[in-house]
Amino acid sequence: MTGIEFAIALAALIGVSLGILGAGGSMITIPVLVYVAGVDPKRAIVMSLAIVGGTSLVGSYLHYRERNFHGKAASLFGISGIAGAYFGGMLTHLMRPSLLMLSFAVLMLVVGTLMLVRKPGRDGECECRAWRCLTAGAFLGALTGFLGVGGGFLIVPALIFTAGVATKRAIGSSLAIISFNSAAGLLGQLRYTNIDWRMTTGFLAASLIGMGFGLAIVRRVPAQRIRLIFACALLVVGCFVAYRNF
Repeated sequence: MTGIEFAIALAALIGVSLGILGAGGSMITIPVLVYVAGVDPKRAIVMSLAIVGGTSLVGSYLHYRERNFHGKAASLFGISGIAGAYFGGMLTHLMRPSLLMLSFAVLMLVVGTLMLVRKPGRDGECECRAWRCLTAGAFLGALTGFLGVGGGFLIVPALIFTAGVATKRAIGSSLAIISFNSAAGLLGQLRYTNIDWRMTTGFLAASLIGMGFGLAIVRRVPAQRIRLIFACALLVVGCFVAYRNF
């Protein structure tokens, strides 16, 4: 098995992560593309947007069919996120991402801790205020375009704390927002970089297979346990990103 074939096999983990947590796809995609498939980091960012965005689009539809979706919150985050992602994509080639990645890591550590210590409310207890969702969506969209990350590790907690969305519905809504942001970020990035569409398609196909497994798992896992897994994943990834960029 060649490095590229092994990398495509690993791509199934992208879909599993997105299906279970509504996040984590890009944190897997970019390292696999760079360190296993040997793709240039800047091209890996663009390919990640296509792979994660396509997988998230399919996943959001499947979650919507199972009523794990919050339409208003997803729309507000998506509207502002599209603009943020497009302009964020244009900044990738002008700025060094290490400082922003370090800030991203600190934010993940804070949010992960909050998810562990704060008790979740019932869905609908908090009002989905437009200005809150639009502001959060714009910030997360810019992060998506700039770094090639879908932002799900921050979108899901933002939906829970900002809009009062239940955990499983936040996962489905996060996938829709990721797909919007990734599409806008991809348009911004393609102005500067060409990518290997054949490899990208292979990664996307493997990721979609993984998505099916992830959705099968999430149906059988209680929301409280998913929340705990998500918080722990935030802390682990946050520590890793901080270590790599400190």
